[in-house]
Amino acid sequence: MPPVTARPDRAVDVILRDGTTLRLRQPQPPDGDALLSFFSELSPESLHSRFHGGTRIDRSLVEHLLSQSEDRDALVAIVGDGAATRIVALAEFARLRDPAVAEVAFAVADELQGRGVGTRLLEQLAARAGAVGVERFVAQVLPENRAMLGVFADAGFDVARELGGGEVEVRFPIAATDSYRARVDERDHIAVAASLRPFFAPASVAVVGASRRRGSIGGELFRNILAADFAGATYPINRSGEPVAGVAAYRSLADIPVPVDLAVICLPSGQVLDAAEAAIAAGVRALCVISSGFAEIGPEGAERQGQLLALVRSRGGRLVGPNCLGLAVPSIGLNATFAPRALPPGRIAFSSQSGALGLALLEKATERNLGFSAFVSIGNKADVSSNDLLEWWEDDDQTDLVLLYLESFGNPRKFARLARRVARRKPILALKAGTTSAGQRAASSHTAALAGSEAAVDALFRQAGVLRARTLEELVDATALLSSQPLPAGRRTAVATNAGGLGILCADACEAAGLELPELSEETRRQLREALPVDASVANPIDLLGSATASAYETALPLLLADPAIDSVIALFVPPVVATAEDVAAAIDGVARSADKPVLAVVVSAEGIPTALRRPETAAAAFTYPESAGRALALAVERAEWLRREAGSFLALDGVDVRAAREAVDAALVGSDERWLKPEEIRTLLGAYGIPLVPEETVAAVDDAVAAARRLGFPVVVKTAAAGAHKTETGGVAVELASEDDVRAAATRIGPPLLVQPMIAGGIELLVGVVQDPVFGPLVAVGPGGVLAELIGDARFAVAPLTDVDALELVRAGKAGRLISGFRGRPPADAGALVELVQRLSHLAEDLPEVSELDLNPVIALSEGCVAVDARVRLRRTTPRDRLKTW
Repeated sequence: MPPVTARPDRAVDVILRDGTTLRLRQPQPPDGDALLSFFSELSPESLHSRFHGGTRIDRSLVEHLLSQSEDRDALVAIVGDGAATRIVALAEFARLRDPAVAEVAFAVADELQGRGVGTRLLEQLAARAGAVGVERFVAQVLPENRAMLGVFADAGFDVARELGGGEVEVRFPIAATDSYRARVDERDHIAVAASLRPFFAPASVAVVGASRRRGSIGGELFRNILAADFAGATYPINRSGEPVAGVAAYRSLADIPVPVDLAVICLPSGQVLDAAEAAIAAGVRALCVISSGFAEIGPEGAERQGQLLALVRSRGGRLVGPNCLGLAVPSIGLNATFAPRALPPGRIAFSSQSGALGLALLEKATERNLGFSAFVSIGNKADVSSNDLLEWWEDDDQTDLVLLYLESFGNPRKFARLARRVARRKPILALKAGTTSAGQRAASSHTAALAGSEAAVDALFRQAGVLRARTLEELVDATALLSSQPLPAGRRTAVATNAGGLGILCADACEAAGLELPELSEETRRQLREALPVDASVANPIDLLGSATASAYETALPLLLADPAIDSVIALFVPPVVATAEDVAAAIDGVARSADKPVLAVVVSAEGIPTALRRPETAAAAFTYPESAGRALALAVERAEWLRREAGSFLALDGVDVRAAREAVDAALVGSDERWLKPEEIRTLLGAYGIPLVPEETVAAVDDAVAAARRLGFPVVVKTAAAGAHKTETGGVAVELASEDDVRAAATRIGPPLLVQPMIAGGIELLVGVVQDPVFGPLVAVGPGGVLAELIGDARFAVAPLTDVDALELVRAGKAGRLISGFRGRPPADAGALVELVQRLSHLAEDLPEVSELDLNPVIALSEGCVAVDARVRLRRTTPRDRLKTW
């Protein structure tokens, strides 16, 4: 379950440190009696801590909680559902005279105190308050209320305390700083891992809907658990209580005499809710729902899925599915899937949003002798998602590599932070589908026109260190390589082949993937000449000739691996009449056993990959085609380079006035839901974030333009000041105007209102911009600028927020990076100034989601500094709900 921020109009579920879930929502008018009951059930000590003295529990105590506004808001924690709903905690804030400050208060049922409820409420309340402009919280706490003082101290905020009048006044800013995010992430990690333990380490499993009839989903799934020799106890549940596969069955979970950790439900969708309720009532906290007929079928199914999720979460449980294949943990013999065969044990964890594709990958992986530590088919991912699974696999000592098949992102920002953390320890390989038609929307700015879901996914994965495979074959190939080989030290590879054409294909594939085939050292070439036939080529690729046998590979490969100019070796072989595929495969594998560099083997044979390269103990990574080897090696290089990259940090910037920018945006949207800003409004907004802008004057007449040009100094630029105009396309710009007559003619042609700017000579024209993606949030772009920005393309994107390293990589990437570095003898531009500009735009986009599109085009990058000479900003109204950050 992605731990997200509570929206004003919906409930949010949080996970406590013991792994149980708790539902939070705003109090509603019908909650008056439940609130009174909550206060009545508090102990005298808890009431005293909340109200600092005696208080009368009557309607007046709760009336103000039943309606909310931007000045006052509250959250309650509830357990149960329907008539059994019970309020177990309350948090509220109220603005003080200073609208940036709000007072907060909390109360938690006695039986839940000490489990982290107050901390989770504080996290959500701070996010809600921040979304409506509150900047600081203040609370009055009794000195003896150490638990509440601990909540404030440990939350991650910068807390100040002052004792006076018998109370401790606690004050702290509620902005989500790096240190605060880190503390929330730490709490999430502990809580999520605890909540998933019953799925990955159950002592007992019940299969609800396990039929004795062969071919039924429930019956076959139960038999799969038995066949895999599950280390725990397994119980079939069916209405008749008939034994399944010789195992005594029960009519309900309540009849099982021992606690059940995991319930797998295989029933028609209309029966799932009752079965889930019975499971939770029996004490089960982990449910895997195989059944289809939920959100994937439309509104009716989506409503059913919502009811199922609400039931599970309101009782403190977790849910895998619905509409899934199940889950497997081979190390404990758990195969709670209806796959045709059990997974081989190994150290690869796999999460798939598609059951069918998951089966396909498992089949292909089995062919390559790849083993798994776990497989989870998340289906509709109503609750447990890939984010949750990453939390578990991060610390799982049975897992060395994580595979993800993704069709959508629930919380991409959370995914990015999690993946960035996990990828430092374990490779993450992802296959992302479903991006070709997403994100198609009207785009009026250059930045928006160049953006898209593919760009966002690539940026997200690149920043987080996730390796993106483009096909199922590539995912399996890269898995085979990363699970068996050391990481290459660089991009330099050597290719050895007994077929010249195959070597050329491999060289082309390597170059296309960004790899290099460097010249071998003179010493390596000398040794190869001495060891190989005179007709052999010792250039890279090395042609061992068609007569090469196993001994030729045993001789040549160690020499290539020993060359300091080589980081990896690809060995290619097509069986001739003089040597067998098995012999050469065994020779390649023998060399790989003592190598400290990656060794990739491509044996093109009618029998497929030779047996010598498919054994569990095989040392070389085997591939069917040279192109496959090249692409997989490129992904391994990408990982090695990412690991060498500095982690980066989110820097605080000087000269940023968020409040002034917020006021400018709010004022601009008065009476309008969407509009382009005027030049003077743009200067106010960008100036609040310290964006370097060229001096300019806005004028309403031709004579005023001439006068402005005299003040600014010739040569000048004259542009239309019409809000949102594409100036070049509409003929609304004239440059290098060196005289008053030039200015007058241009101003007359363009027509008022007009902008007059000094002409900036030299430098590099770049596009730097921001667009708000509906799924991924703000994207920051850098690319070649000027009138040909969209034609040249190659803008690179990064998902905000950006670390300093993210910003530097964005500035150095692609064609823009080549221009900035000094293209064809031109002096390099000030990369540091551009990095700062990118970070300032990242902060602006984070703080102001109303900025839907922003173009600085062009930005003139100079040898010292940079300056934006044209800007277009489009605003779109948001609500407090939209401004809640699901980071």
